[in-house]
Order: sequence, then structure tokens, then C-alpha cells
Amino acid sequence: MTDSLHPAAQQGFSSAAELYQQARPDYPQQIVQWLKDELQIGPESVALELGAGTGKFLNYLKQATTHVTAVEPVTEMLQQLKMRHPDIQTLQTSSDQLPLASQTVDAVLCAQSFHWFANMETLKEIHRVLTPTGQLGLVWNQRDESIDWIKALADLLISLEGDTPRYHSDEWKQVFEHQSLFQLNSVKVFSQLHRGTVEHVVSQRLLSTSFIACMPPAQQQQLKQQFEQIVLHYTGKHPQDQIDLPYITYAWHFGKLDNQSSS
Repeated sequence: MTDSLHPAAQQGFSSAAELYQQARPDYPQQIVQWLKDELQIGPESVALELGAGTGKFLNYLKQATTHVTAVEPVTEMLQQLKMRHPDIQTLQTSSDQLPLASQTVDAVLCAQSFHWFANMETLKEIHRVLTPTGQLGLVWNQRDESIDWIKALADLLISLEGDTPRYHSDEWKQVFEHQSLFQLNSVKVFSQLHRGTVEHVVSQRLLSTSFIACMPPAQQQQLKQQFEQIVLHYTGKHPQDQIDLPYITYAWHFGKLDNQSSS
């Protein structure tokens, strides 16, 4: 069930599921209107979230429709999700093997997840389960790297990520090239602030990153000190000081095409 997962996702998200839930930012409230307006999700719509993680995006999706199924392959992440959303139907399966009938889903959402399974097998499976007028939404929270201290943290992370799939690499976009399953309809951009202590919104958030979460504890602790030294250098703020971490939320809207074939 998790054999196709990248090792960083399998190991990192298994060990850091609770930290992921606690330290990751939420999404801007405007995303609910985006779900309703762009993806045409109404009270009777059937929605599917792939790679739902601990369920952070479900808080917004449930404001658009109550007919939601969450798919998450990592056991520990799914346990966190079920604790917080006992009302949500869940499936523990991979994105390219959905045990759902064809053309039964109105909208598929992937929040902070599509880069992990951006392959043609998944795209064909999403296309299969969507109704003829089905919509695909891809959402990512990204730290605002136009801020000097956030850029310094990003440069450190890039040196550590190896071949781990990330949104910023743009490699996930390649699956949409030379295919006739989906067309890009729009990209909306929102902004928000993740407010809290330096330790919470910077250190703990970065420690929940997949490729860091699977490192030995001693190495993680060393990185935590590096993160906090960077913040102190640029902002003068210590671990227990309050800080605002600006995020940019990217919301990609794709519409299903009738043509069943891909070239």
C-alpha cells in the first residue's frame, strides 16, 4: 500500500505525523470561496482529497461540502486525521489505485501533496473517478522567500533535500505536459501569516519536513540550532520570541477534458 511512496515520505511522515499536525500552518480562509467558485463545489458535491495527511485541509473542504473522502497511505498520518475528523470517510491506499467507481467524484483536491505522486498513473486514475465536468485542485502553502531570513532558511533546506519531490522544483508540472486529460483553468494566489514562537513556526515546522524528519535525532537537533541561529542573525528574535512567518498559498485549478487518451 505504501510501496510506491518516496522513502522520505514513508519514513519522515511516519515518525513526524504528530509534529506535522501541530507545526504546519493552516490555509487562508479565502480558499473556501475558491473551492466554491473555481472548483464549483456545492453542498451536494462529492469531493476526494488525495494525500490528505493529518487532515489540515479538511477544515476548509468541509465548509464547501460534507460529502468528503480522504485518501492517505501513511498509517500514522491517517491516525492523526481520524482523531480530528471522525466524521470523514477515509481510504488507506495509493493515489494510482483508488477503490472507487468511475465518474463518481465531482472534485479531487491535493493540498500540499501532489508533488509526491505527480505521475501519469495517478493522473489517469483521477481522470477516471471524476465526473465528466469534474475539477482538480492542487494547493500548496509556500514560505515567502522574498523575506531575507526565510530565503536563508530555504537555501539551507535546498542543500539537504536531495531527490525529495518538492513544489518549488516545478518537476510536478511535467506530468501535465503532452497529455489530454486535464487543462489548466486558473492559478490563484493568497497570502497569510503563521504566527507563533520562533521555535514553533520555524524550528518545529522545518523539523516536520519529510527529509529532515527521517534524520537521526542528533542531526535534527543540530539543524534546529542552525534554524534558530539564522532567525536570530536576521531578526534578533530568540526561540521563545513571537514571530510572523509569511506564506504564499498557490491554488491551481484544472478541468477534466473529455478526451480519454493521452499522447
